[in-house]
Amino acid sequence: MDDIEIYQPPAFEYGTRVRALTQIRNDGTFPGADRGQVLVEAGEEGYVRSLGTFLQTAYVYGVDFIDSGRVVGMRAHELAAVDPAQPEETPAS
Repeated sequence: MDDIEIYQPPAFEYGTRVRALTQIRNDGTFPGADRGQVLVEAGEEGYVRSLGTFLQTAYVYGVDFIDSGRVVGMRAHELAAVDPAQPEETPAS
């Protein structure tokens, strides 16, 4: 029973700012991108815009990654919430 994530509340709510913990590549399910193509870089930030389930056991968070312009399905272990009090990084001039 512990392996069934949907028995617990979702880790992230709609609108939560999140960061990808790892690089995500297309497993063949993302339309318009080749299998193996990088979809999201580690550290890229976005916002949770949808919430679904996979095989009735796990949550899948549709994350809108602003920089890449992609909405990618992510699992909770691939994401971390970004502290809203944390200042955004600005590129060095």
